[in-house]
Amino acid sequence: QVQLVESGGGLVQAGGSLRLSCAASGIVFNINDMGWYRQAPGKQRELVASISTVGTTVYADSVKGRFTISRDNAKNTVYLQMNSLKPEDTAVYYCASGRSRGSSFTTWNWGQGTQVTVDS
Repeated sequence: QVQLVESGGGLVQAGGSLRLSCAASGIVFNINDMGWYRQAPGKQRELVASISTVGTTVYADSVKGRFTISRDNAKNTVYLQMNSLKPEDTAVYYCASGRSRGSSFTTWNWGQGTQVTVDS
């Protein structure tokens, strides 16, 4: 059974930082590309960042220079370090496993999501 369990969300002031974690089980982690999506109320889910099995990273333009995705294959965990947070970053953030091709990402499995709220 595949499980992707996110943690690290919460309430933060604008300009602050959060680090999201996603612990994976039930998959062979080191052969899966991993991604972080977010969905704000009334908006479509969007890909925020992805990291390939060899560490190639891709970011949405809206988060470039502020967010960093990384992975620890020994811990079956992917991270999203979020700095200089803005109110428009407020969303539910979802971890995903799948396959990345350039800026696109084919999702095979989803986490349950973690809420990030940035207060102005």
